[in-house]
Amino acid sequence: MSPIVYCHGTTPSTARPESLCEMSSLNSLRGVLDAWTGTVAGAVVAGLERVVAPRVVRLVETETGAFALEVTKPEDVPNEIAFEDGKFVGANLAQIVRGSRVEIVLRPARFLFRPLELPARAADFLDGIVRAQIDRLTPWSASEAVFGCSPPVAHGGESITTEIAAAPRRLAMGYVEAVSGFHPSAIAIVTEAGGGGRIKVFEQKSRGAIDPVRLSRTLQAVLALAVVAAVVGSVAAGYLADSLSAQESELERQITQRRAALRGSDGGERSPLALLERRKYETPASVIVLESLSRLLPDHTYVTEMHLSGNKIQIGGITRDAPSLIPLIEQSQHFTRATFYAPTTRSPSDPGERFHIEAQIEPRNAP
Repeated sequence: MSPIVYCHGTTPSTARPESLCEMSSLNSLRGVLDAWTGTVAGAVVAGLERVVAPRVVRLVETETGAFALEVTKPEDVPNEIAFEDGKFVGANLAQIVRGSRVEIVLRPARFLFRPLELPARAADFLDGIVRAQIDRLTPWSASEAVFGCSPPVAHGGESITTEIAAAPRRLAMGYVEAVSGFHPSAIAIVTEAGGGGRIKVFEQKSRGAIDPVRLSRTLQAVLALAVVAAVVGSVAAGYLADSLSAQESELERQITQRRAALRGSDGGERSPLALLERRKYETPASVIVLESLSRLLPDHTYVTEMHLSGNKIQIGGITRDAPSLIPLIEQSQHFTRATFYAPTTRSPSDPGERFHIEAQIEPRNAP
């Protein structure tokens, strides 16, 4: 039997199997990821809304029930629009409202106002407190009403007061539905407070605007793709590293084989290196031949031409005694079979005899 693994914080009576522990860990990780991406998405949306603020269009309800149209950048728009049978009539609102933030300002007579006094430290939790007490302060529950409160006013250092405005939700949603078809970026319902300010009781972001939830999901998808790309890149890098390592080993093996072949490991004296070494010692060096001739020939002999071809040398020049050159050349350890290959001549203008001698060269290049 496999052992049972208890999750952290459980007792033997409430123990869960190992699979449940893994699911709990995955859910915790998912919760952390959702919270992080939600925070980032909210910050991005807030930043974009501050940088690129949409145009504001206000529909202010008058005493007659019609709505005065206020636009940030006045264009060819009517001053007043009627609201009949759940629709705004009398103007083409589609061109005016599309992509704009619409604020519908309803008359205070449509709202129920209640003052609320709270401790000063409750200022940071004002929205939650109002939502929790709305059914006590108004005839409606939180799901049946739209409501909001004015900015708190401090009284001394221990208490604050605020004014709550509430109205039936069906009243507000009638105006919201009438405007939603024109695709605004946001719709807000506000009213005038008793102190002269405005209280926002409802706000709805359009699906066409930047949605933090949708942006959060997009961030999660991007993170998932990044993780997959990182894993694929890691696997590909490992495969390429193995392939390059195999190629490097093959190249090293081939280089070792070539070096062994050059060193004669499989050919002995017939290897390329041995043949090159032998050719170096068997081929006469021109410098050594010229040095040997300069030491052999007497001072009255002048060499005017020299031809070196393989192991044969031919020299020509002027000397006082041409026949005596043959024994001198034969006595050298570098030359053998010295002979005249052309007649010896004498010209009145020459200081001696003109000779032509050839001989075989004995290579002695070894150190």
